[in-house]
Amino acid sequence: MAGSTWRRGVFANRVKPGDGSALPPYRWWHTHVRTLMMLTLADGQGGTTTYAVDIRTLGDRSDGEVRARLYTNGRQTAWSRLPAMFRVPGGAIDVRAGTFGVNRCHFVPDQGTERRLDPHPRSAHGRRARFDRHHPVASRVIGAVSALIVLGALAVTVPQLVEVISAAPAIADGLGQFTSPIRLTPLQNVIVTLAAIAASTERAFRLRATWVDELAT
Repeated sequence: MAGSTWRRGVFANRVKPGDGSALPPYRWWHTHVRTLMMLTLADGQGGTTTYAVDIRTLGDRSDGEVRARLYTNGRQTAWSRLPAMFRVPGGAIDVRAGTFGVNRCHFVPDQGTERRLDPHPRSAHGRRARFDRHHPVASRVIGAVSALIVLGALAVTVPQLVEVISAAPAIADGLGQFTSPIRLTPLQNVIVTLAAIAASTERAFRLRATWVDELAT
């Protein structure tokens, strides 16, 4: 909770007022370029308020900057560069992204357990979540295979990366040059990279991608 409080303070001045525009409808062609997450909270008056966080993962058309926009009951009330922390009644919405898109979009309550926002059902995240609900065993198998591919790619990539870095004169003269025990052809490296990208993308659809995925690719 202390970490959440710190982040709220650091990211508070990033949040700007929204323009009141309506939430754009989600289209099928938005699947790989837009993330839309939803949260419904009690309003304390016997009703509910629906929040939506809209992120164009390739950045805005105007300047390429990736921003998160907060919509309250369908109207834009705030926006922020990422990472973002939007204050809402009873807590905050924590949004972060990496190379493979949004990797965190959680409601962090002032008290209690945080939870992930619900993805729009037509989005890639929503379709992956629906597959998980309908085919839990297959979903777990795919998730485990994705994790193994990423770890395998990491085991292949890191020694080669260390070898390249250690070849720098300043490092080689002082510490000596490291020789990777793994030797792959350029084609094999391409295959490993493509497999890691596919696995990391699958993990991103479950908001599981981390710095490990980025290093592996």
